[in-house]
Amino acid sequence: MSADAPENSTASGSTPAGPNHVAIIMDGNGRWAQRQGMPRLAGHRAGTDNVRRVLEALDRAGVRYVTLFAFSTENWGRPEEEVSGLLELLGSIIEDQVRDLHAGNIRILHLGTQDNLPGGLADAVREAVEHTRENSGLTLCVAFDYGGRQEIVEAVRRVMAAGLAPEDVDEDSLRSFFYLPDVPDPDLVIRTGGEQRLSNFLIWQTAYAEFYETPALWPDFDDAEVERALDEYRRRQRRFGVLPDGPSPSEPPAAPEIAHRG
Repeated sequence: MSADAPENSTASGSTPAGPNHVAIIMDGNGRWAQRQGMPRLAGHRAGTDNVRRVLEALDRAGVRYVTLFAFSTENWGRPEEEVSGLLELLGSIIEDQVRDLHAGNIRILHLGTQDNLPGGLADAVREAVEHTRENSGLTLCVAFDYGGRQEIVEAVRRVMAAGLAPEDVDEDSLRSFFYLPDVPDPDLVIRTGGEQRLSNFLIWQTAYAEFYETPALWPDFDDAEVERALDEYRRRQRRFGVLPDGPSPSEPPAAPEIAHRG
């Protein structure tokens, strides 16, 4: 099955039953904390506490893959105190929640690079991935130290290192060098916090994803907000670049008829 045409959607323009893969840009933690009169890191902790609630809601809705944008390559430019706090928070999440996620049959994958993570934290990430590897329920992809452009650049470097001839490079071969090549493309991208941009998140994989923006800040994104996003997705008509009654992306358009004049 092609990653561009998930099993619960069609390429001919019909209304999808529900997304197979939901990617979320978890924005608004800092603003949430500010409104509460709390430090920014408290907002990040509140946002972390909200992850399990959202995962459970998406799992009940039949979503099989969830990707969370937790920390971008650009986030290293934030104040040192905030970055250190976020790294500590990731460590505590792994320690406190991996056991519960494993008990819930959730498989954890890391999306991004581990080169900049402290040694102990990188080891903990690898252990979490390995510990849940055989789970068959929802797959949770955590994008930490991730950048969409960086992923593409690194994939091109791997293609060159592998010695592929230019004529052998196509979308499928390039994709095979991505961080998680076997994870299907997102059907729905949700961004909380009111912003309307991808922020260098899965910029290849979201080419045909539906985008949903909500003013709700991430710590306030509850079950009702999840259902609103899914309802909006179900109302969309996914066309994949063709008209509703046109051919699927795998079929070339029919040649136009030419009227011959006598």
